[in-house]
Amino acid sequence: MKVTTPRLTQHVRTVDGRTGEPVLFVHGNVSSGAFWRDTMAALPGGFRPLAVDLRGFGETDSLPVDATRGARDFSDDLAELVEALDLAPVHLVGWSMGGGVVLSLLRDRPAAVRSVTLVNPVSPYGFGGTEGAGGRLTHPDGAGSGAGGVNPDFVARLAAGDLSDEAMTSPRSVFRATYVKNPVPDEDFYVRAMLTTRTGEGNYPGDAATSEAWPHVAPGKTGVLNAMAPTRFRLDDLHEIDPKPPILWIRGADDQIVSDTSMYDLAHLGALGLVPGSTGTPAQPMVTQTRAVLDRYGRYREEVLADCGHSPHLEHPEAFVRLLAGHLREARS
Repeated sequence: MKVTTPRLTQHVRTVDGRTGEPVLFVHGNVSSGAFWRDTMAALPGGFRPLAVDLRGFGETDSLPVDATRGARDFSDDLAELVEALDLAPVHLVGWSMGGGVVLSLLRDRPAAVRSVTLVNPVSPYGFGGTEGAGGRLTHPDGAGSGAGGVNPDFVARLAAGDLSDEAMTSPRSVFRATYVKNPVPDEDFYVRAMLTTRTGEGNYPGDAATSEAWPHVAPGKTGVLNAMAPTRFRLDDLHEIDPKPPILWIRGADDQIVSDTSMYDLAHLGALGLVPGSTGTPAQPMVTQTRAVLDRYGRYREEVLADCGHSPHLEHPEAFVRLLAGHLREARS
């Protein structure tokens, strides 16, 4: 269905005939709500699943993202959706970048949230440009993060709707190499969902900026990747909110995207010699940072799935739904 609010028109997937406590699923970067199709269908009775396409993805309006607000363009869109559909208090499930969007909504409107499930979420200190468990900026300008670090051929292939596997930078090759550890059914369905990503300075990846510090890229002011830069996006004050809904953190043990040694972190790639000129900047310890923030929050549980990459809901669907359903039931009490 399409839901129009004062901010934009959002596309939302539902499951016919399902009623109960609402569960709102939020997808990650370069994807859409379609990635939740099978999870929504498998969710047990008593819950009403909904999956939204974020702005610039799927069939939702492709309005530009103001990266100076961090993830708040996304989370404010969700807040209006929750209000328009009268979903509060709502169970929130966020995967990858969607985990950061969900936490942003939680921080701003905790009373509207019944529970949170994080699935391989982006670090509370964003993506790139920080070091240590406390998310210390490596450089004041956020060097090492933002849209300038993305491979331009990948963006071009997204824009062209490339379904091939002829290059390592094709969306299909990226899906196989980093979205999942092992092959999953319906790969073509998910690759086509990736191709709904709108490209450009206002959407993915955003406008590029330069830095005097290695690796000589810094966050711009618009677009998705800049919204996840640590100079824009920091969620280390979650322990201060009230109330504190319970959080379940599910992650794949072999994730190559959100990791303490991420293959998308320019600092880590520099340390491996894959990006020249490294000055020895350490990798961003993304998982360690998330754990430190959640330890302060207190009311959470971490579940790690073995032989699993960035997408537990695709790679181990039965285990994922079992964990999610148990968390949703526990949050009722």
